[in-house]
Amino acid sequence: MKTFGPTCGTVIGSSHLFCCSLPIDMLASSPSYPDIMKLAHINLVARDAEALAAFYVDVLRCEHLREPRALSGERVSRGNGIANSQIYSIWLKFPELDRPFLEIHEHKVTYDRDQPRVNEPGFAHLSFQLKDISGILSQIIQAGGAQIGEITDLGTEEKPLLIAYARDPEGNILELEQT
Repeated sequence: MKTFGPTCGTVIGSSHLFCCSLPIDMLASSPSYPDIMKLAHINLVARDAEALAAFYVDVLRCEHLREPRALSGERVSRGNGIANSQIYSIWLKFPELDRPFLEIHEHKVTYDRDQPRVNEPGFAHLSFQLKDISGILSQIIQAGGAQIGEITDLGTEEKPLLIAYARDPEGNILELEQT
């Protein structure tokens, strides 16, 4: 059951702010996070976070990284610039990859927009490499997603590269690649 409540913005100890990121001192001291920039996560804002997370788990084999959380309170609102912000947050791990992860947010208040197009400026798509493009494309459609174009070979005779574009059930664009 989704709850929008004041669970984020809590300070644990002297410098551990947990909610939307890893503990600050862990990032600074861990040898696995050197002093260079790394992509931490990709965020999708969903109309129904649980349904969208189920799609990524069932069809694209993502796994839950942690229990879903409700994020709200003054710190959340200060951080994202949205007054009285209330967010239901789900973190998913991509197959065979711990970072970056997929963060799915459902805001209590959202604004609809048209579905994005492949050629619009800004965030365009998530790309997944897989072994069976036709099979996954069928699963996407069966799960409420849609195919955008045709399966196309962009490779060579010696090294084929099949690609296809699709939408998840909320309209986000996915690129599928089979090598």
